[in-house]
Amino acid sequence: MSRFLQIHPANPQPRLIAQAVERLRAGAVVVYPTDSSYALGCQLGDKAAAERIRTLRQTDRHHNFTLVCRDLSEIATYAKVDNRCYRLLKAATPGPFTFILRATHEVPRRLQHPRRKTIGIRVPDNGIVSALLAELGEPIMSCTLILPDDDWPLHDPEDIEERLRHDVDLIIDGGSGQREPTTVLDLTEDAPQLIRQGLGDASPFL
Repeated sequence: MSRFLQIHPANPQPRLIAQAVERLRAGAVVVYPTDSSYALGCQLGDKAAAERIRTLRQTDRHHNFTLVCRDLSEIATYAKVDNRCYRLLKAATPGPFTFILRATHEVPRRLQHPRRKTIGIRVPDNGIVSALLAELGEPIMSCTLILPDDDWPLHDPEDIEERLRHDVDLIIDGGSGQREPTTVLDLTEDAPQLIRQGLGDASPFL
């Protein structure tokens, strides 16, 4: 049975944030809110937790995980960012975008796309996520909370608890989320490529 924490979206309670991060460090699979839909997350490099997320989502090894980062400087640790990418990232973060970038050696190989050696990167505009990342001190390894056979990500905390209470270790209730996932842009080529149109407006970058 999962634990359910109600955290204030604008003023996250430090005690509850610390409890959530303690669970992450102990190997938990966590459901948490973002500025788009809810997400599944675990600690970076936790192989067992990552495999649990893959099983829950029923994704294969070609599916990119996303590293949810605090800011642009943290992105540069895990992804190769040239001047062109930096300008685009600066304009679009924080916000409801996921960027596909070439991974650095700081990213475990099993998290990279096996052929392209890429990783998804994201900086959400969400107070709970910011507090979690500040306490954790590293990115959260994440993916969108959309279950097999569902057309849309889960966004209602009560519905999430009903459906996932036996499959995850912690559910953070930060209020109702968005129904749409992030917009995904691939920045590995000369020009940005739109992979998925979601909540973020990609038109300025294409």
